Amino acid sequence: MDEIERKKSKLREWAESIVIALILALIIRSFIIQAFKIPSGSMVPTLLIGDHLLVCKFSYGIKIPIINKTVVKFRDPKREDVIVFIYPVDPKKDFIKRVIGLPGDKIEIKDKKVYINGELYPDPHAYHSDSRIFPADVLPRDNFGPVVVPKNKYFVMGDNRDSSYDSRFWGFVDREDILGKALIIYWSWERPFYHIRWNRIGKIIH
Repeated sequence: MDEIERKKSKLREWAESIVIALILALIIRSFIIQAFKIPSGSMVPTLLIGDHLLVCKFSYGIKIPIINKTVVKFRDPKREDVIVFIYPVDPKKDFIKRVIGLPGDKIEIKDKKVYINGELYPDPHAYHSDSRIFPADVLPRDNFGPVVVPKNKYFVMGDNRDSSYDSRFWGFVDREDILGKALIIYWSWERPFYHIRWNRIGKIIH
């Protein structure tokens, strides 16, 4: 009888440990850290296809999961932050881009150059792979605006400016739709042969 009780006690301990581990994992994913994989080249050369990131979910505040409502606000996103957010066109998808325009900023793009509030933006992370320049009425990629970023909205762009589907095409990101700030690359491999990029592992995202 004692042996049966001991086995039941062990099973109960294992079950409790598993439940606690699952609860902790859920709390960590919901409020602290979330993994994110780069599926496209829109952030080249900063982020490559096959990079796996950790995203800090409390960089800007604490949110209630599911309803995505901020209950505690720490700070607002800064210009040049790399953020993960709910894609405005399809809420089932998450996107990653760089913050360029803050609420109240006037954004204009002339021949691939970004102007913020009438001043040429240094744009240190921009990468261009296509020398062609399209007029605004053909494609908003190279010539865009001017537009003023509304309150509680952000204008975002991919670092790979000639190959990024971003605010130039679909508009602004709402403050409440920002899920967190990209922190570090914890794994990276290159398809199709899944060659591991050891030099990228541990890289802090700027």
